[in-house]
Order: sequence, then structure tokens, then C-alpha cells
Amino acid sequence: MAVGLALTLMCAAWAGPAARAVAGAGETLVARSTYVVEPGDSLWSIAEDLAPGSDPRPLVDAIAQANDVVAGELVPGEILVIPG
Repeated sequence: MAVGLALTLMCAAWAGPAARAVAGAGETLVARSTYVVEPGDSLWSIAEDLAPGSDPRPLVDAIAQANDVVAGELVPGEILVIPG
């Protein structure tokens, strides 16, 4: 997961100020432009990594909807768009 997170941060730095806080339902979600799926990743684990300390459910739903993916069907190397 660390490599995927590092690649995400590099993509965010390359794309400009892609990382920003998003307010919703009393919580703060950290958004990034993309995330590279690694073996063992799930939508839940990705959401927890991107928004530590927050309820991951809203971000899980947003990632699934933005990428038209279903939990349990992620493929290592797949690039997910992380909505902001």
C-alpha cells in the first residue's frame, strides 16, 4: 500500500494542488486525484488510508461511484479517480 500511496502523492504533486479537504456531514475527507490499486487493497482500506480517523463509508461510496467499481473487484495496478 505504501507504493500506491507514494504514487498517488507523486501524481497529486504533478497535477498541482490535487490534495484538499472536503467537508461533508460533519467530517473531513482528504481527497487525492488518483490512487493506484495494490494487491490486497479494498475500497475500505483505500478510504481509511486517504481519510484516517474519519468514517470511511462516504469515501468508499464516492470512489465506487466515480470509478464504476464494485467492492471486491479491484485489480492491482488499476488507477482509481478519487473524487474531491
